[in-house]
Amino acid sequence: MQRIIKRAAYFFAVAAIVLAVSGSALAQVTTHTGTLPDGATFLIETPANWNGTLFLYSHGYVVPGSPNPAHDVGDPATRLFLLSNGFALAGSSYATTGWALHEALPDQIAVLDTFNTLVGKPHRTIAWGHSLGGIITAGLIQRFPKRFDAALPMCGVLAGGVATWNQALDSAFAFKTLLAFGTGLQVVNITHPTTNLGVAEQILAVAQSTPQGRARIALSAALGDTPGWFIPTSPEPTDPNLQEANQFLWLQQVDFPFVFAFRAELEARAGGNPSWNTGVDYREQFERSAERAEVRKLYQEAGLSLEADLDTLNDAARINAKKSAVDYLEQNIIFNGDIHIPVLSIHTSGDGLVSVQNESAYKDVVSEDGNRSLLRQAFVHRAGHCTFTPAETIAAVENLITRLDTGKWPDLGAQELNAEATALGPAFNIFAVGQNIVPTPASFFSFKPSRYMRPFDVFDDRCEDRGNCGEDEF
Repeated sequence: MQRIIKRAAYFFAVAAIVLAVSGSALAQVTTHTGTLPDGATFLIETPANWNGTLFLYSHGYVVPGSPNPAHDVGDPATRLFLLSNGFALAGSSYATTGWALHEALPDQIAVLDTFNTLVGKPHRTIAWGHSLGGIITAGLIQRFPKRFDAALPMCGVLAGGVATWNQALDSAFAFKTLLAFGTGLQVVNITHPTTNLGVAEQILAVAQSTPQGRARIALSAALGDTPGWFIPTSPEPTDPNLQEANQFLWLQQVDFPFVFAFRAELEARAGGNPSWNTGVDYREQFERSAERAEVRKLYQEAGLSLEADLDTLNDAARINAKKSAVDYLEQNIIFNGDIHIPVLSIHTSGDGLVSVQNESAYKDVVSEDGNRSLLRQAFVHRAGHCTFTPAETIAAVENLITRLDTGKWPDLGAQELNAEATALGPAFNIFAVGQNIVPTPASFFSFKPSRYMRPFDVFDDRCEDRGNCGEDEF
């Protein structure tokens, strides 16, 4: 996690230098900072040539105990572009870290109110954000629909809170059942997060050393739809052994901290475990996975019976959720598809933290509510979580602005988006490789993600897969 964060920070810093050297002109900017009543801080930047449009940025997950400053944009290159073209930027830190939706939603609305007081009421307000900021963006337009004119959730947790943590539980449950049974590894009700993560990482490393262990790692990853592609600048692997090696990196470096440690922060917020797998048929879940062919091949090479392991999962004792904790996570947040403004979402296909199938979950609920015409989705063929180039981000922004200006969606085909991103020039079409910034072509492509395996939204049967809904625990 820290290596990824440091690389991203280096990328953004150098991107700003590249833009400055290239002669990008930035209008005079007025900056407002301060503290909201609940202790969250805010950042507002308004250019002298403000065009009346405000972008309200929602930042991603902050690990508890880490610095938590306010952010109003995802990277300096995009910041320079937007401010130079007359757009205002704003955002808050949120009052807490972790799964902070409970605080983030009102904090972001408080920033809008503060902007109205300090700067003036915007003609148009666009909600946007990365990762956890993507679910916050979608939550803002659902809960406060009259405050926004458009939205751009990027690499967002758009399946909603309940579905996200349920699917994470499926992967963790398979890992413990097949590779860590009897070790004391906790998948819910985690009491010592750091120790628990250490146990998981040790078991993972041992399993990776044998063909049988690698096959079972791949099955665990497949039940979370973790892709077999990790390095953003590498070609997408097609060999099952390389795919598993990439899944191992996702689990080791990114996913396991959330699954086996940071879950404890959510459980403390919710007052208990909000996830369950009662009633889940893991054979059916496996057949829905985009990685099932890889897993079958690895099981065959390892001389293991996939059917026997799926039977083991289906026969294992299940995990119940605490009803009040599920209620908390439903509030923070699941989706109803009731959108009234244009929404454009973008996602990389090789995202192993927030799988691209989140886009399927959001599309399904929006379509079920009859609002499909307001939603467009675009996909970037690249590994990594939120690994968009500045050019790809700006191309998405420009198309959303066009939709607002004209009342009609422009052509969002991959060829058109790539041409628009390329036209922004070399200062924006860049990416970090180690300690170097390299030219990186736009990589939008035509793509339809598979179904999200454990969906949960307002249209789902509240008692399905839960047992007795009248009890405190499902």
